[in-house]
Amino acid sequence: MRGNVVTEASLSTRANQWWAAVPCVTAGVVFLCTAIYVICLLFGYDSFIQVCLLPKYIVDRVQVYRPYTSIVFHASILHLVFNMLALAPIGSGLERILGSVRYLHVLFIMATSNALIEVVIAYLAAYNPVHPYPGLMYECGIGFSGVIFSMIVMETSLNPVQTRSVFGFFSVPAKWYPWALLVLFQLLMPRASLLGHLAGILSGFAYTYGLFNCGMLSSSKYAAVEGLPCLAPLVRRPGFIVGGSGGTAPSSLPSFPMPGSNSVSSFRAVMNRIQGWLPQARQDSTTADETSTPMADMAHISTRFPGRGQVLGSSVSTPAQVRSPVLSGGGIFNNQ
Repeated sequence: MRGNVVTEASLSTRANQWWAAVPCVTAGVVFLCTAIYVICLLFGYDSFIQVCLLPKYIVDRVQVYRPYTSIVFHASILHLVFNMLALAPIGSGLERILGSVRYLHVLFIMATSNALIEVVIAYLAAYNPVHPYPGLMYECGIGFSGVIFSMIVMETSLNPVQTRSVFGFFSVPAKWYPWALLVLFQLLMPRASLLGHLAGILSGFAYTYGLFNCGMLSSSKYAAVEGLPCLAPLVRRPGFIVGGSGGTAPSSLPSFPMPGSNSVSSFRAVMNRIQGWLPQARQDSTTADETSTPMADMAHISTRFPGRGQVLGSSVSTPAQVRSPVLSGGGIFNNQ
């Protein structure tokens, strides 16, 4: 009985320490997605067709809010938990490099570009004269994993490691790591949004190669935003990252990994962290807290990276045509 008490206290302490280490914006995204899911659960809201990324409605009805509402809604508790466990280490590392304001701006750019790429691909597939595939125009995707796939591409571009382990099962060259995850998740969860994840990868590569530089601000402008009086209470919080890695990260791209960086695979770090939370024998308790965190590793990455990022999950399928903006009206619902 006494051993159980010690174990419970240890798990609680580790959870508090983990959450305290998550920077401001990343923690805010986790809190927002969780709060929205809980509210939907309490009120029985499941009309995701009203908020999902639905290319047909974006094109025909100009519902431009969908790229932003779709990423914060999740279809199930596993969908939410898996996405947030993936977001926390990857997002924390990138936020410490970019700074909280720049990182928030990058999230907005990724959400916008992911949606734009997905809509363009769906439109071309639906109306090409050779072999039209109209079903993609009615694919209704929700979840944050499209942005997470963009973040994976960015984190990979920072890391000098030549190979990456995919959940410890096998290793692939680092440049193929995002694509290996895309294929693996599609095989394990066939109803996940292939198009949403693909759009995230393409957005990540576009950002790392500098195609979105025109949408970025200079370091002085980000500093000016951080100095706004209305943000002063937020800036003073411990989790707010001012200016990124020493405040010297430039806004231009492309950038390349610097020698000596020792970041590990963020997804593998998530699995290691989960294992660390499990109850262990008493003799192992003294070494449990010595496991390094991905945020600490990411803090040593080059400051030349200016910033960049629905589940890694399943989906609920409905008829291929969307006839009305209600869940029973149709559409293909995908968890991104």
